[in-house]
Amino acid sequence: MPSKTASTAPTHTTQEHAFTWRFLTPLYVGSALNPVNSSLIATALVPIAHGIGVPIGQTATLVTALYLASAVAQPTAGKAGEVFGPRRVLIAGIVAVGVGGLIGGVAQNLLTLLISRILIGIGTSCAYPTAMLLIRKRAREAGLEQPPGGVLGGLQIAGVATASLGLPVGGLLVSGLGWRAVFLVNVPVALVALATALAWVEADGPLKGFRLREVASRLDVTGIVGFAAAMLALLVFLFELPTTHWWILALAIVLWTADILWELRAASPFIDVRLLATRPALTNTYVLFGLLMLCQYVVLYGVTQWVEAVRGYSESASGLLLLPMTLVSGVVIALISHRNMVRGPVIAAALTALAGSAGVLLLDSNVWIGVIAVLTLVFGASTGFAVAGYQTALYTHAPQEQLGTAAGLLRTFGYVGSIASSAITGIVFHHQVSDHGIRLIAWIMIGISLGLTTLTLADRTLRNRPDQPTGT
Repeated sequence: MPSKTASTAPTHTTQEHAFTWRFLTPLYVGSALNPVNSSLIATALVPIAHGIGVPIGQTATLVTALYLASAVAQPTAGKAGEVFGPRRVLIAGIVAVGVGGLIGGVAQNLLTLLISRILIGIGTSCAYPTAMLLIRKRAREAGLEQPPGGVLGGLQIAGVATASLGLPVGGLLVSGLGWRAVFLVNVPVALVALATALAWVEADGPLKGFRLREVASRLDVTGIVGFAAAMLALLVFLFELPTTHWWILALAIVLWTADILWELRAASPFIDVRLLATRPALTNTYVLFGLLMLCQYVVLYGVTQWVEAVRGYSESASGLLLLPMTLVSGVVIALISHRNMVRGPVIAAALTALAGSAGVLLLDSNVWIGVIAVLTLVFGASTGFAVAGYQTALYTHAPQEQLGTAAGLLRTFGYVGSIASSAITGIVFHHQVSDHGIRLIAWIMIGISLGLTTLTLADRTLRNRPDQPTGT
């Protein structure tokens, strides 16, 4: 009997061989490109406006373009990975990033820059969901029910915790090389990711001569188009705030309703509505993660604007001030991810977000700068707890055959939270960035954090063991 156990159970050596640094490097590098690019351009908006001769306000569309493209492309890339193979989609995404970076680096007008940012958004969105599929495949081949926690932890650090890196890196690139560098930097990184993916990621199986109609059915092209239209309408409504276009909101509601009705009858639905209804653990994971990311990005957007406008810090200096968020979140993820826990980390994430939100009330024009640094540490810890817990919950509760789409949808909820945070800061700071405004933002964050904490503590699905998903 002992010999049988020894021969069937996966060994530590098997795990190490399955998840080597060569296999993981292109997945981690690719997954970091999206969050870094989301904030990388922030320090370049004013120089871009001067460089191509447009009003500064128009360059904000470059931020919007990547968010909108990413929110739609994340689950779409996951679905494509399930149908065509994750390595193929990963490589296609890396190529799109390189092309987008090159186009942006030589662009002479705003339209070309918008095309560049859309390509970068779509391309970088391919990495995270396909990485989840490739890691799941490796785990199965190694005889593991779940990959080692450290593997998912590294993906968590690369895919989310790196978001605040874009501000200081962008500041250094713009000051040293000019605004085109924030686009061109994607080219060498994409080349490295492409070379390592081609060399170290196992090829997908052969495609079995899909016909166009069969491909459209398996991808659920109608569902993807409906989801994209509904999501874009919702995000445009949020971006336009504080100007309220009720007709856009009404259009979004109509489009969401039509898309849900379609998905209920689709043979291979893009977003499995019935699945979300029967697996509350998965649905709750999305909603709670979106609320947590809303709080985190309010800090990135709101506090950064306040530090620059009220305290007089440069954009690069304010970016460096927020750098501890990345460092602390990375440390927290590394410490707890190997245990594959859910409930403890997500409760800790909600409570630290609440504590940090209350701490924002202390901010005024005379406060010691160390208080801001401490707050970034608190929110960094909150991000680390949240990302570790919710990604483990996703891997646990999502059907394995739909893991790519499910992983992409988690990132979409995160983007909805970030866009909502941009709307909040835009409303509060519409006329002037001030101490009164930052305190109002603090109260809004406290309300959101209280709701998040209440929902988290009341969520019974978080008590489930990893091998006992709800609704199965």
